[in-house]
This record gives sequence, structure tokens and C-alpha cells, in this order.
Amino acid sequence: MELHRSRGTLPLAIVCVLGGVMVLVAGAGWLLRMLAALGVVAISGAVLVGAVRPFRFVIGPEGLDVRRPGLRGTYRWEHFEALALDDQARLVGVPAAGLGRRTTARHPRDGRPAVELLHLTQVRESPDEVAAALTRYSGGRFTDARTPQTGWLPGTEIAFTVALRGYGTAEVDELVGRAQEALARGGPAERRAARAQIEQARAEGLVVGLRGYDMGQVDAALDALCAALAEEPSTDREATT
Repeated sequence: MELHRSRGTLPLAIVCVLGGVMVLVAGAGWLLRMLAALGVVAISGAVLVGAVRPFRFVIGPEGLDVRRPGLRGTYRWEHFEALALDDQARLVGVPAAGLGRRTTARHPRDGRPAVELLHLTQVRESPDEVAAALTRYSGGRFTDARTPQTGWLPGTEIAFTVALRGYGTAEVDELVGRAQEALARGGPAERRAARAQIEQARAEGLVVGLRGYDMGQVDAALDALCAALAEEPSTDREATT
């Protein structure tokens, strides 16, 4: 299974770079404006460079083929004592002897030193898809350590933390609102449509920008909503007397 990098930050970075350059050109003589524009260009340029750098992450029968900033190589499953996916959507691996990688994380279940292999907010595939592939290929080394999500009840408010960088609030609100409406009052067709809308939006990549919803929280909520929408609505009725 090959993972594909999310391009959600690329358009925003390009727009910010162009905007900063335009301010520089138009703002000659205004020191404060020029300094602000230079800061925007520098930060956006760094994001842009990161978005176009080579990326490869393949999960297969032999192991992991990785090419991303800070981690590059082919790692056989034998190179890891354990792998786990945590609540922050981080995939970590506990290295076996001889891996030669500096540990920067901890296994979420037992606290063993681990290497952060990937943050799943960087890819278009859902955490459930990645977990399924790791379960299939890793030879029993993988643990899905995410906190189990309970089904969303109709009318239950879903609140997200606003982060400095996160998913666009308008798009998330629309997806969640339609899903909850389908769960509360929709039939099978409405539920399928709401689930398809979520899956399509995630496949295309949710918009990421400044001051958006926490990406880990949104991913967990959308996973739970998709699971609830996939269930057949109960047709049981309470007996009347």
C-alpha cells in the first residue's frame, strides 16, 4: 500500500508567497510593511519547500519503504520490535537492535523508546486504512493504540479545538453537520450520501490552513461518523400499550 502526501498546504503557501512578494514590490519605503512581507514570504517559502520535497511511504509484505524529510530507507519488519498508531495520528516504531535511528517518541502502550515514522495528517489515506495495511503486513508487530471512539448519537454536539494550523472550519462543519443530520433523520440513501461526501472530501484532501480545527480530532470524528453512517438504522419500535 503506497501512501500519498496531502497537498492541502500547497495552494495556501503559493498564495502567501505571491502576496508577500506583491507587498514587497508595492510597499517600498515602508519598513514595517516590508519586514512583515519578508516574514510571510520566508514562512510560506519554507512550507512550500516542504510540500514539494520528495515523499514516499509504502507498506508492503517485506516492510516499509520510506523517503521523507528526516527519514529515508527501506526497513524490513524485522527492524522493529513493535509499531503503534497513537491518538495524535502518529505512527511510531520501537527499533530492534541495529536499526541505528535516534528515538524521538514513545510507544503509547508501554512507553518504550520509539522512532516517529509518520504523522498521518501528512497523507491522504485515513488512519483506518493505514492501520489495516499495517495489521495485514507487519506480522503481528502493529498495535492500534488509538482510544476507541464511541458512536455519535444524533443531536450530540461535536466540538473541535482550534489550532494554529488545522482543517478549514467551514468544510468540516458542513461534513459533520450533514452526517449528523443523516444520522438523526435520514434513511439509508441519505446516510450513504453523507458517508460518500466525507470519503470524497478526505480522498481529495481536506483544506488545511491557519487557525483551523485540530486535525487529529477531526480525523477521529470523521472516522467515527463514517462508521456510524455505515450501520443500518434500527427499525425496532417500542411496544405500545
